[in-house]
Amino acid sequence: MNTSSGSHGSSGPVRATALVSAVAAVCLLAAGCSDSDGADSGSGSGAADGSGLRVAMITHGAEGDAFWERVRRGAEAAAAKGGIDLTYASDADATKQAELVRDAVDDRVDGIALTLAKPAAMKSAVDEARKAGIPVVGLNSGIDSWQSHGLLQYFGQDENLAGRALGDKLDDLEAEHTLCVVHERGNVAMEARCAGVRNAFGGETQNLYVDGTDMDAVTDSVAAALRQDPTIDEVVTLGAQFALASVKSVKQSGSAAEVATFDLNEDIVHAVRKGDVQFAVDQQPYLQGYLAVDALWLHETNGNVTGGGEAPVLTGPAFVTRQNADDVAEFAANGTR
Repeated sequence: MNTSSGSHGSSGPVRATALVSAVAAVCLLAAGCSDSDGADSGSGSGAADGSGLRVAMITHGAEGDAFWERVRRGAEAAAAKGGIDLTYASDADATKQAELVRDAVDDRVDGIALTLAKPAAMKSAVDEARKAGIPVVGLNSGIDSWQSHGLLQYFGQDENLAGRALGDKLDDLEAEHTLCVVHERGNVAMEARCAGVRNAFGGETQNLYVDGTDMDAVTDSVAAALRQDPTIDEVVTLGAQFALASVKSVKQSGSAAEVATFDLNEDIVHAVRKGDVQFAVDQQPYLQGYLAVDALWLHETNGNVTGGGEAPVLTGPAFVTRQNADDVAEFAANGTR
């Protein structure tokens, strides 16, 4: 997206840039949190610093989705550390998500962390928060829109960059024809992922749009596409559960295609270890939730704005492969990766 440098075959620099950005962000925020005022990193709401901040996190995540539970856990950990009164709300419908933002404004919270999966639908609600003097940070979705919407900071993955990194990896694996499975039409982050794959991958990339609310339909749609075109040798999904559904699709269709995915959960780590899924691109949702809430705490208590408000803080892409899956398994089992 807005860090669009790099070209086909440049997966090493792309991965290094993302990793350095994420590590630098963690170090910076960790240093800001380890102040001499004695804030207790293990305390809950009403911690020793007595900040009493009220923060609302409002996302487009579906209720019960394992990915968004990781975001929420990260946010709750940051809130407990800083003595923040955190409320979490979500709605996959952008209009309803915007209403949740307006509710938070009416509630006169001290800060809002939100996603911009559908930026246009969120613009007026964000404007209302800004007019009310409430600082707003972004996470996960909207890396192309956070600055134009007036957000202070952004924490997440550059989805186009991550897609290019995945495309480069497919070239390394000598894939030739990729099916990119989009489970939510109109979501800018998902479109950017597939566009990134297409821009970097030397072979053919085609998008397949499926109904992400019906997992059986996803399995059937992917299987039908594989039967229709046996030259497809790679299925790329944009969420962990859809990768597992696509593994079933490959078996049902009799295809020899491999499956790779964006995003991670414990089942995907297990599938990578077994070889059912080639690899996963982890954007580290726990880290996104943690950094977004911690950034609001730092801004309120110390006036900090990470990167001067000019650059996003990248939390990915981090690749999980059969070679390093064992190292990630413990954290995935804990629900933090």
